[in-house]
Parts: sequence; C-alpha cells; structure tokens
Amino acid sequence: MSDPYGADELPKTLLITLTGKDRPGVTSSVFTMLARFSVEVIDIEQIVLRGRLILGLLVSAPRDWKPLRDAIEKVAHELEMTVELERGAGDNRPRPEGRSHVTVLGTPLRSAAVAAIAGRIADVGANIDRIERMARYPVTAINLHVSGTDPEKLRAILATEAAHQGVDVAVQSADLLRRGMRLIVMDVDSTLIQGEVIEMLAAHAGCEDEVARVTDAAMRGDLDFTESLTARVALLAGLDASALDRVYEDLVLAPGARTTIRTLKRLGYRFAIVSGGFSQITDRLAAELGIDYAAANELEILDGRLTGRVLGEVVDRAGKARALRRFAAEVGITEAATIAIGDGANDLDMLSAAGLGIAFNAKPLVREAADTSVNVPYLDTVMYLLGISREEIEAADAAAGIITPAPPLT
Repeated sequence: MSDPYGADELPKTLLITLTGKDRPGVTSSVFTMLARFSVEVIDIEQIVLRGRLILGLLVSAPRDWKPLRDAIEKVAHELEMTVELERGAGDNRPRPEGRSHVTVLGTPLRSAAVAAIAGRIADVGANIDRIERMARYPVTAINLHVSGTDPEKLRAILATEAAHQGVDVAVQSADLLRRGMRLIVMDVDSTLIQGEVIEMLAAHAGCEDEVARVTDAAMRGDLDFTESLTARVALLAGLDASALDRVYEDLVLAPGARTTIRTLKRLGYRFAIVSGGFSQITDRLAAELGIDYAAANELEILDGRLTGRVLGEVVDRAGKARALRRFAAEVGITEAATIAIGDGANDLDMLSAAGLGIAFNAKPLVREAADTSVNVPYLDTVMYLLGISREEIEAADAAAGIITPAPPLT
C-alpha cells in the first residue's frame, strides 16, 4: 500500500488542516499534541462559520515526521474532526505587493454579486487571501483581503462591477494609514441628518418647492453653490427666527449616526461637521452629539427675523475643503489621516482633500469622483470600511449598558 503522504521523501513543513464542529478545547488539544514534537509554528489561521471550525497550521516537520502524522490523526479522531496533511507546503512568505481591503455591502448580498466581484479580482491576476464578515444586519458586509494588484486599478474595475450588481464596494490600500485615521469630517444635510435644513425653513416661509428645485440643481453641480445659496436665503427674508427652533426639533438623524459617533469617539477619533447650511442649527447639533468642530454659514437675524442674507464668507465647495485642512491641523494630523463623508457637489473638494472620501447616498457626479461610495441609508456602515465589525460595536455598547435590538434570525 502506498503512503498517501509521500513517506519516501522528507518534507520541510507540514500544513495541517482540521475541520469539524467547534467546541472548547480544540486548539488546546492540537497544540498540546504538537508540543511533544517540539515543532515550530510558522503560520496559523482559524475561523468559525455557523458552528463549524476550520483550523490551519503550518509547522516545521521533525526529521521523523510520521509519528506526528499519526498523532494528529488520533487527536482529530478523538475530536470527531477531519484532518488533512500537506507535506512541503512552503513557508509564510509575505503576500504579493499591492494589498487592498475590499469591503462589499449588500441588502441582500447575493451569491451572484460575490461571484462577480471575485471574478473581477481574479481577472486582474490578484488573489483573495482572506475573507471575514463585518456585519449581517441591517446590511451584509464582508471584507476581502486582496493581494497582487494596484488598489487604484482594482477600485476602477470593481466600481463598474458593483454598479452592475447593485452592491457597494470600497477598495482601500492595506497600509498603516488606514489604522491611523483619526478625524472624520461630515456634511450635515442628507448625510448626518435626513433632509435639507433650508428646505425645512422654506416650508415655514411658504416657498419650499422653489427652494427645493434650486437645492437639487446645486447638489447636482448644475449651479454655483454660493449663487444658489444667496438666492435661496433671500426667499427666507422676514421669516420669524423661532422657525429655527422648530426646524431643529424636527431634525431626524441618519440611521446609525449616534452609533458611529459614539463608537469612534471611544477609539479616540475626532469629529467635525462642515455644512453649507447654517450655524444656528449645526452648532446645536455639535453640542448635542459631542462633535468636536463645526463650520457653517450664519444667517443674519435682526429684530427676531431672518433678513434673507448670510453673514461673512460663505462655506462653499472650496470652503469645506479649507475647513477640513484647518481641523486636521488643530488635531495635529495630516490630511491623509482624515475621512470625509458627503453627498453633494459642494462636498467634492472636501472628499478629494481627505485621505478617504466617502460618497454617502450621493449624486452620480459625487459617486464617480469619490474614493468609495455607500448607497445604503445606514451611516454606521462607514465603520465596516475601517475594519470595525458589528459584533465589536455591539459588544462595546453592551459594556456601556446600551442595549441593541436583537437582529432577525437567519
């Protein structure tokens, strides 16, 4: 009978793969056995999927390696697991250059979409080294560790495929900078909050439809922002300033906004909001949410009424980028260590200036220009792009006494 492991040749390494039902003590039992042979552990990976454990070990092979083979088979039998041994499986050489984190978001995430994304990665000669789930609700999010191709090239290819498949795909270079991002700069209207403040004010002034048409054109990039803002604010002339209080009380935050700020503040992040809206609203938002910096336009108010004018320099497209740079300098970090989130054309310079620009439910012009795009209504999906999983978020909340609603059973 021939030896299935090729006993006639001496392997330099052994790749041991165990698969079976997860239970306490599996890893301990395996390493207790390996300790008897004084082997060197070269590489190890372990995952648990739906109660099934896969444990992969690359170890140095002892000169007489067949007793080790017999011992690992005995341990696997006792644990009711299957085991495979591959001799001479190489070492833990570095993965090829050109490493990326590819985050895929779907509601739902269908197998056809995953197949298409994986296919495009293979088409450029890249390899998926590892896959991990970041969240299973309210969106499904997976993170692929990819090596062997330029991240910029991969981003362009996957953006096209993502649009075709109806999923979101974010590609980031796998370097230390991703872990060093410590300032998040957000737009306010239709990003941090749902809706547009100026339209809500216009509803109180009786000119909502007219203002909404101008706002939409400005966000698409069809109108100069400063010109459009001046025209819209002029329509609010004479509005009682108390309308600002009523609008603030009616604000609805984007789903996941509080969770995002709360979680990242625990990790030492700073937050800023930069808005083409109004400081009478944004300053209150910043105080309520614990946001560190805020920049917005100031409405002129005389005798308790809006005059229809803005005081000082308008926070426009260029002004948002200047604010990001100013806040980064105050924090003491480079622009490359910032993250910007926005949805409109007036956010483009800010998104470009940041180390990572995220188009959040954005206009097509913005999606095409940003580093990555998220098209689900949950702001906390941004954390999956930073390598933070839903389980970690919920565990931190639970430790602080914050109860998270149970997810649906799947």
